[in-house]
Amino acid sequence: MPFNLPIALTWLRIVLIPVFVAVYYLPDAWLRPEMKNWTAMAIFAVAAITDWLDGFLARRMGTTSAFGAFLDPVADKLMVAAALILLVQLGRAEAYLAIIIIGREIAISALREWMAELGRRKNVAVAFVGKVKTAAQMTAIVALLLWEPIIPGVSTPLLGTIALWVAAILTLWSMFHYLRLAAPHLRGETTGETISTPHQ
Repeated sequence: MPFNLPIALTWLRIVLIPVFVAVYYLPDAWLRPEMKNWTAMAIFAVAAITDWLDGFLARRMGTTSAFGAFLDPVADKLMVAAALILLVQLGRAEAYLAIIIIGREIAISALREWMAELGRRKNVAVAFVGKVKTAAQMTAIVALLLWEPIIPGVSTPLLGTIALWVAAILTLWSMFHYLRLAAPHLRGETTGETISTPHQ
């Protein structure tokens, strides 16, 4: 298993997941509720920054690897899933929105893995709509974790809720986009060759 700075940052992102979740289980005598919001939001924001930083450093340092390419999206999905489940438990996000987003991540991850076995992973590479969805998703989670007003006249809970709805809509849009691109291969329709179903 290779180990370098980008992979270390990815592992850090995974380690930070239970940390920002655990903040809300601390007794109020240890940490006031509003400070729990600020602390959890700050930890999540640091984890989200490592998501961009590890990829940037891997390309800059020339240390990209198959293991890093596998671990990075796993860390991302664990981080988002944990945050959404936490927000549902806190009553700050609707369960059905969390299910849509988490379900899509699982489905598209499985699709990409299947396409990779066929040698067609580039057919379902991340599209622009997927990047916009990620930006809306991160904005929503940060705002809903924070919950506290920081901009006069702007409701942080409302901002987070709107961003989460945008993320959910773009989640469905991007899922159908990837499924449409993969459809010919899912049906075994390739140019001049038949693709067999990989072993499960």
